[in-house]
Amino acid sequence: MRGEYDAVIIGGGPSGATAAVLLAQAGWSVAIVEKTPFPRRKVCGEFISETTWPLLRELGLADALQAIAGPVVRRVGVFAGSAMIISPLERTTTRADDGGRAVSREHLDTLLMHRAQAVGADVLQPWTLSEFDESGEKYTCRVTEKGGGQHRQLRSRLLIGAHGSWETGVLPTQVLRLPVQAGDLFGFKAHFRDCALSNDLMPLLAFPGGYGGMVHTDDGRVSLSCCIRRDMLESCRRRWPQLKAGEAVMAHIKANCKGVAEAVAPATLEGNWLSAGPLRTGIRGFGQRGLFAVGNAAAEAHPIVA
Repeated sequence: MRGEYDAVIIGGGPSGATAAVLLAQAGWSVAIVEKTPFPRRKVCGEFISETTWPLLRELGLADALQAIAGPVVRRVGVFAGSAMIISPLERTTTRADDGGRAVSREHLDTLLMHRAQAVGADVLQPWTLSEFDESGEKYTCRVTEKGGGQHRQLRSRLLIGAHGSWETGVLPTQVLRLPVQAGDLFGFKAHFRDCALSNDLMPLLAFPGGYGGMVHTDDGRVSLSCCIRRDMLESCRRRWPQLKAGEAVMAHIKANCKGVAEAVAPATLEGNWLSAGPLRTGIRGFGQRGLFAVGNAAAEAHPIVA
C-alpha cells in the first residue's frame, strides 16, 4: 500500500465504497478507511428501488446483487390499526429485473467493498482515523488498526467523509451530539423467517410514535425496520419492562398493527434486534477546500420519505 493518494475516504459503507469505485475507475488512486469488519449487520430498510439499479449496473454490481436479492416488489400498502390497505406499485422501467428488491447490508456492503478493491482501491479494515491535519493543498491522516496497534500515515489532496450521520470524531464533517429531544428518532431492525407476508408486498407500518416497513429480503428472510420517537420508546420500555428495547418496540407495533401481528405470528426471529440513533435528518453540506462529505455525512433523508 502506498502512502500518497488522490483521495482518502473515511467510511466504507455504500456511499464511501461507491465513491471509491467511481474515482478508481476514473484513474484516481484511492484508499478507504473502514472501522468495522465486513460482513456486518446494519440498521437499514434494505430496499433497493428500481431507479437505483442503473447505478449499480454502472458500478458493475447489478448482476451479483440481483442473483441474491429478494423478490421484486409489485405492491405497496399501509398497515395501521386494523386497516390493511394495498395497492399495485407503478413501474418506471421496462427491465423486468430492475424492479424494487431488498438486499441485506451484510451482502450489499461486502460486495461494494470487494468491487472497490477489484478496481484498484486500497482498503484498510478495520482501521480508524485518529488524527488529520491540513497543510497547504494536502491532507495528512493518521489511521490506527483496531485491536492491532499498527499506525499508518496517509496523504491525499482530497479527503472524503463517508461516515454515518451520528459518528463523532476529528473531521469537521463529524459533528457533535445534539441535545436530547423527546422527538428524537431511533431506528430498529430485525430479520424474521417464515413470515406470513406476501412475497411481492412491501407495507408501510404506522403506529403511535413511529412508523416502519416490512419487505422480503435475501435468503428467504423478511426485514422489518422502523423508527420510533424517544418518548414513545421510553413508554414501551415501561410497559414491557421484562423485554429488551427491540422486543418492546415489536410488542408495541403488534399491539397497534393488525397486519404486522398476523404476518409475524408464525415467524421466528433470526439473530438479535439492532438499534441506532438518534437519526440526524437534514442537509449538512458537501464540503470545501478538498474536504467533502458523501452519503449520510452530507445529508440524511427523513425515513418517511421512503
